[in-house]
Amino acid sequence: MERTTCAIVGGGPAGMVLGLMLARAGIEVTVLEKHADFLRDFRGDTVHASTIRLIDELGLGREFRRLPQSRLQTIGFPSDDGMYVIGDAGKLREPYNYIAMVPQWDLLNLLAEAGQAEPTYTLRMNTEVTGLVERDSKVIGVRYRTADGVEGELHADLTVACDGRTSLLREQAGLVPEEFPVPLDAWWFRLPRHEDESGTASSLRLGFADGNMAIAITREGFYQVALLAQKGIDPRLRAEGLAAFRERIGRTVPWLADRVDAIKSMDDVKMLDVKLNRLHQWHTDGLLCIGDAAHAMSPIGGVGINLAVQDATATAKLLAMPLRHGRVRTADLAKVRRRRWLPMVVAQGLQRLLHKAVLEPVLTGKRSTYPKGPAMVTRLIPPLRAVPAYVVAIGVRPEHAPDFARR
Repeated sequence: MERTTCAIVGGGPAGMVLGLMLARAGIEVTVLEKHADFLRDFRGDTVHASTIRLIDELGLGREFRRLPQSRLQTIGFPSDDGMYVIGDAGKLREPYNYIAMVPQWDLLNLLAEAGQAEPTYTLRMNTEVTGLVERDSKVIGVRYRTADGVEGELHADLTVACDGRTSLLREQAGLVPEEFPVPLDAWWFRLPRHEDESGTASSLRLGFADGNMAIAITREGFYQVALLAQKGIDPRLRAEGLAAFRERIGRTVPWLADRVDAIKSMDDVKMLDVKLNRLHQWHTDGLLCIGDAAHAMSPIGGVGINLAVQDATATAKLLAMPLRHGRVRTADLAKVRRRRWLPMVVAQGLQRLLHKAVLEPVLTGKRSTYPKGPAMVTRLIPPLRAVPAYVVAIGVRPEHAPDFARR
């Protein structure tokens, strides 16, 4: 039987940030990740301004800025007389006035390297957690299986579920999230950028047509595009075939119609089954859920990663001392949920509002374009563009790195 102080299940942004911070507090921590590496495409690649500030506080800012990335500052709607910019992060205080679009595997590798420099940190790749270990109604660790079939148990004072919105540990602990209806699914794919479209400044452009909405994000060398359409139509889209899908994209984002042939097959199009849910209790004795395991977010605003990282930071601040003393009470775990409840509720509330007011009318054909009122207001009063930018890029109650984790 193996033992650690804190077992973190899942090597995504929340798990890697939490593991690094706890290790810098001198706590023995083991992160278990089922994949062999972090190289998986079409994961969330947004690094929001408050997360960039946190990376700087961890002493990793120089290395982070060396990673390939583009900067997203403006959110706008195309119109006949130009672009309606409704959000402009450039109006926020420098140097945290943008969202970085960074391949997530590069960010995770950076966090892993920083963690492995700490003597109390262990990262175990190719290690899939298969269940909880419990004793007297308390979680005391996890069961795991390696890629070569070796099975074992890892016992811990605390287990943290960072295993995503389909969390196995959450399910086995009997924690059931409240589900909210969502009107959409998302289909992600890439389209090339032309040579005259180069540069690191990035924008997010939205397109509308025939019950579809598309989001085009400028990336280094390509556009990352999401088609948003009615939930549950993936089988129909794929049955219609590649040519029909290309035509759909060309109508929805006509400025990209000249390159839809870059979609070679429907295998190039990755469907995200959009969920919006939240746990009302994030813990049981010995187990804590954070990030998507506690609250799955819609892709609107790309805020899921930022919330997960902020959850991890709050967890490290609140639980480092109890973990050092070897006694983590359920009351300690409850503090994490209390600390992070408001930011999560505000973010989900805004997403639900946008689903209802903007997306559902467009996707059901009741409206053919975006509501023009907010766009006109921000055009007439440009300083107001900082408000939606702040809500997305910084968020409610952004967390700062605890002193013990700073370098």
